[in-house]
Amino acid sequence: MKDINIKNKKAHFEYHLLDRYVAGLKLLGTEIKSIREAKANINDAFCSFIDDTLYVRNMHIAEYSHGSFYNHESKRDRVLLLQKNELKKLRTKVNEKGLTIIPLRIFISQRGFAKLEIAVAQGKKEYDKRQSIKERDTQRELDRTFR
Repeated sequence: MKDINIKNKKAHFEYHLLDRYVAGLKLLGTEIKSIREAKANINDAFCSFIDDTLYVRNMHIAEYSHGSFYNHESKRDRVLLLQKNELKKLRTKVNEKGLTIIPLRIFISQRGFAKLEIAVAQGKKEYDKRQSIKERDTQRELDRTFR
């Protein structure tokens, strides 16, 4: 079984990551098969509460290639499975000003379940993003000189 690790590459650039959680995903059969083929995208995804349930929204999982009319909708809302105390902490943090929940990566656990690593994040300002670009460029120059 190959190792599945689908990352949200924009997350570290766009946000300050505060707390991380690992949540289970409630998926259909064709969705897990597509994830095992690494055909998912979480770059535009975000998490939000509907009633007392946390959903991941706008996550794209491609339709399964061998699925018939039982295939899933590619951008439907999917339930995140967390413990009650974790959901309560997340709800209080999201109600604070400027904080949001974003997915960082999808992976398959050792038991074969799809998991989603999420983070409570605060959006970066424009000058923070410029600082990140400057640090990345200086690190790249240092790596080049010591090779």
